[in-house]
Amino acid sequence: MNPPDSPQFASLKGRVILVTGAGSGLGREAAIAFATQGATVALLGRNENRLESTYDEIVARGGPEPAMFPYDLEAADDSGFERLAGTISYHLKRLDGILHSAAAFFSLTPLKQQTLAEWETLLKVNLAVPFALTRSCLPMLESSPDASVIFTGESHGQQPAAYWGGYAVSKSGLAPLTTIFSQELERSTNIRFNTLIPGPVNSPLRRKTHPGETIDSQPQPADLLPWYLWLMGPESRHVRGQVIDCSKGLEP
Repeated sequence: MNPPDSPQFASLKGRVILVTGAGSGLGREAAIAFATQGATVALLGRNENRLESTYDEIVARGGPEPAMFPYDLEAADDSGFERLAGTISYHLKRLDGILHSAAAFFSLTPLKQQTLAEWETLLKVNLAVPFALTRSCLPMLESSPDASVIFTGESHGQQPAAYWGGYAVSKSGLAPLTTIFSQELERSTNIRFNTLIPGPVNSPLRRKTHPGETIDSQPQPADLLPWYLWLMGPESRHVRGQVIDCSKGLEP
């Protein structure tokens, strides 16, 4: 039960997909890939210049014109997420998927050197925000005939290791979040929740955690795009409540 090896995927034409962290890394690459398959992508991120770069790349490739939502997830509260969901609904009229790719990370340090302020940021951006933003967008997602929510996990959230501290702990909460959302909305057969763990990949985060690696020593973001397209598209409609490690595949 792996994504197809063929680059031919079902069209995402007509769908509206929200991507957080769309200005860089896997969020940017996935947003471009979704648009290439016909989706209208709502680009969300803190850095407006980076969002504009993603926007320009999508337009240059002939994708549907995306929407940009510069937004500081760390500073957001319940009312802010409700307003954001309302803005998306007003401008784009619908929502068929969310890719939660935004993440907070500081450095690999012993727990004794990590601060409460750092943990509060990590827990909010990496765990609380995916919950709160999804909750605010649920009315739109439940109105979609086929909606997919993808949380971005991390291997150390599943297998904790020294020095990963608050980052690993914050990411570890996404698996139970996926299960709880899936069970509570199991009667909503049109919406599914899964967590995707990219594994080692050449990304801005990987370069922070492993600065000594050469660029070509790990898979490139493009190598993982079949997973993102598969999980966001109709071929994976039967996959629900799963934690999927790209480096290991999904057991049937």
